[in-house]
Amino acid sequence: MSDQKRLFLVDAYALIFRGYYAFIKNPRINSKGTDTSAILGFMNSLLDVIKRERPDHLAVCFDKGGSADRVEMYEAYKANRDETPEAIKIAVPYIQDILKAMHIPIMVKEGYEADDVIGTLSKQAEKEGFKTFMVTPDKDFAQLVSENIFMYRPVFGGGYETWGIPEVQKKFEVEDPLQVIDFLGMMGDSSDNIPGLPGVGEKTAKKFLAAYGSMENLLANTHELKGKMKEKIEANGELGLLSKKLATIMLDVPVTFDAKDFELEQPDIEKVKEIFQELEFRRLIDNFLKTFAVETPSPENVQSTGETKTASKPTIKSSPAGAGQFSLFGGDDTESQTIESAYTRKTSNTQSHFYQHINSPVAKRLFIQKLMQQTSVCFDTETTGINPITAELVGIAFSWEAGKGFYLPFPEDKSEAQELIEELRPFFESETIEKIGQNLKYDIKVLAKYNVVVKGKLFDTMLAHYLINPDMRHNMDVLAETYLNYTPISIESLIGKKGKNQLSMRDVALEKQTEYAVEDADITLQLKEHFQNELGEANTQKLFDDIEVPLLRVLADMELEGINLDKTFLNSLSEDLNNDISKLEKSIYEAAGEEFNIASPKQLGVILFEKMKLVDKPKKTKTGQYSTSEDILSYLAKDHDIIQNVLDFRGLSKLKSTYVDALPAQVEEVSGRVHTDYMQTVAATGRLSSNNPNLQNIPIRTERGRQVRKAFVPRNNDYTLLAADYSQIELRIIAALSKEETMISAFQNGEDIHASTASKVFNVPIEEVTREQRSNAKTVNFGIIYGVSAFGLSNQTNLTRSESKELIDTYYETYPKLRSYVSEQVDFARDNGYVQTVLGRRRYLKDINSRNAVVRGAAERNAVNAPIQGSAADIIKIAMINIHQKLNEGDFKTKMLLQVHDELVFDVYKPELETIKSLVKTEMENAYKLEVPLDVDLDTGDNWLEAH
Repeated sequence: MSDQKRLFLVDAYALIFRGYYAFIKNPRINSKGTDTSAILGFMNSLLDVIKRERPDHLAVCFDKGGSADRVEMYEAYKANRDETPEAIKIAVPYIQDILKAMHIPIMVKEGYEADDVIGTLSKQAEKEGFKTFMVTPDKDFAQLVSENIFMYRPVFGGGYETWGIPEVQKKFEVEDPLQVIDFLGMMGDSSDNIPGLPGVGEKTAKKFLAAYGSMENLLANTHELKGKMKEKIEANGELGLLSKKLATIMLDVPVTFDAKDFELEQPDIEKVKEIFQELEFRRLIDNFLKTFAVETPSPENVQSTGETKTASKPTIKSSPAGAGQFSLFGGDDTESQTIESAYTRKTSNTQSHFYQHINSPVAKRLFIQKLMQQTSVCFDTETTGINPITAELVGIAFSWEAGKGFYLPFPEDKSEAQELIEELRPFFESETIEKIGQNLKYDIKVLAKYNVVVKGKLFDTMLAHYLINPDMRHNMDVLAETYLNYTPISIESLIGKKGKNQLSMRDVALEKQTEYAVEDADITLQLKEHFQNELGEANTQKLFDDIEVPLLRVLADMELEGINLDKTFLNSLSEDLNNDISKLEKSIYEAAGEEFNIASPKQLGVILFEKMKLVDKPKKTKTGQYSTSEDILSYLAKDHDIIQNVLDFRGLSKLKSTYVDALPAQVEEVSGRVHTDYMQTVAATGRLSSNNPNLQNIPIRTERGRQVRKAFVPRNNDYTLLAADYSQIELRIIAALSKEETMISAFQNGEDIHASTASKVFNVPIEEVTREQRSNAKTVNFGIIYGVSAFGLSNQTNLTRSESKELIDTYYETYPKLRSYVSEQVDFARDNGYVQTVLGRRRYLKDINSRNAVVRGAAERNAVNAPIQGSAADIIKIAMINIHQKLNEGDFKTKMLLQVHDELVFDVYKPELETIKSLVKTEMENAYKLEVPLDVDLDTGDNWLEAH
């Protein structure tokens, strides 16, 4: 490596915005409701650069007050930009505090942009013999590139690329990087509102530069141009020169590069960690400590059970490079410096506790005696694996007092294990002892295999937290660190990482099992005490007690029951799909005139947009290749057969791999059935999510997709499948919530709501409504729930954008109370920060008052959509609980198997069919009383498709 010193200058806002938008679909919200996405994204990038490059010198450059000189030159400079999102405004002070704690210089000058600060510093450093790397994705910096100044660009998908002179020459097709200024001046920049030359895009700018070399030379030779281009450029020469000035990065900002001030130093570890802990960045703390080679001791083995452990001191080391760590500051790698509280979060090493395993008949008898005297106990099962259908008990941990707990190991022999569980049966089946756990559904399913039913009141900390803060993650490690400032022992430290070499819990020493398992029970018990109060404060206690906890038992039974699968049919369908896919491949190759990898977006883009030239100006991705995303191809499909064939190819290929070929492998040997896992804590709206396999995403709009449902069949010939589906439940809910009489009346009179809407909107008698009018009305009816725009409606129908706007306006005129409801929901969200369902389930909307129109618009759509979707979810949950109870009370052989969106599927014992149909319809239609009647469609069949 060269001895030349290296300076890294970070473009702060470019990386902050990049970090924020990287998390835009899944924002990082902490327990205080703060959106920390921008801070997390920026810090990940900064630490990544430090780890990868180990720079000698580093600074982070910010804008302040915009560019006074450019605004003076051109008042509209950057005037088109949206207001900065609140999350970024909040982020900047935190980021600057973190940088100060890391002793990284912040370079900022009032009235100048970060580009100008970086440009000035890079040229000053170059004169002092430094190699400078400008850390930014912004292509404008390419003009600064020289033999010793480089762009260090984060790239889409991770990693970085370095642009020196050859890369800039190739990218912009210029001889000298300075010509990038001319390039930007000619084509303009919409993001900065630099006008450029009218009619000049990227290709034309490159062509002009190849011919004339500069903006000035182009303007001096306009006589060589022809037609409208000549007229435009001659008429806008001054605009072109102004644009070039605006695009020029200034090199005379009053800032000074002092090499000593820019040296990367040892950070203030404690101060940085304090800020990260406030922001609840648990993983980022680990990343930070690894980056700067701060090590923490691994948990020590417990020498004897029942031992009370005392704190040990963590260490900070200068360690050699490698394995993701390196020493930034030299020092002997064998020497460690012990520091107090280098890692302030509590662990089992630092907290006094008493965890004991039960190792004798006498101890067991005394333990059970004590257990049965409790009114509330947290328990946690340890098993041989994470699949409850196949997992066997290794042990059970119990805790009813913070810092204390017991572990009862289970023998491997099944009959001996059953004998032990029989001794615990009185506890589990006691109606008077409350059972506490984290993800109790798993424990209930495991115990069910031992014929144990968990009775009494339940408190599930995962479900409680989901209701308190639905947008946050709910796994125990996160909850412990967020609410208790405690880092639990990781499972990987006991059994290793996932893979063929991972151990079973049975292979772990009993002492370690005890520490790990009882800690889980102890921490869960402490979390329960915390969440018990918060449920009341969030006004969600009733939802927890009456819906989510009872539903937990229902789902456990459904998941244990599973559903029968016709593997022979799926094999046959797989062959049919192979034939369909082969035919589509042949058609696509014929249209393209060559064979290529249709599944490769890159190769497909070249065929469609370069060879076949199907679009004049095809959209490109951040990596520069043509975008062939679903939404882009769907928009073009009606005009080009090859694109429709590509979409069909993708759909069938996904169907085959995700369902037809995968489902048979998900049949459990022990039951011969498929057991999906319903997750209550994923969707913020309250809807259930299905996993392993996901039965909610089986496509039903295509013939082949619908056929997958034929593979789901009854238990045997004595049974039939019954599907019960809420008819238009979301429309009924919005009619009731908005109190829109016209819509309510249509539902009360049993009218076809889409025909009724079409009749009113198009002002024709209902019997004269055409199929197309009904279809358009249906699209608007459902679209209103999701905030459909004129643009969106025109894409989904054959209507033009102006016709779509007119239809939406007419729709709201027809249903004025619905429009008022939409406004009222948004106003309520603005005032309260959340909206809620008919049962009080809250959806928090942190961006509802954002000044960024795009971000605010998404929150406003959720303000309307969440109460409707969430109310539908609440209603079907009530129905499931009530039906499950009735099936148990009536001792029916019929079982409830699946819940998919607004539909329930039952395996019905044929002699019970008429009774069950009546029971299901009654319970579903009366689950919740609205002003609009709920309507349920029932059907039966020898498979799910027939019954649907």
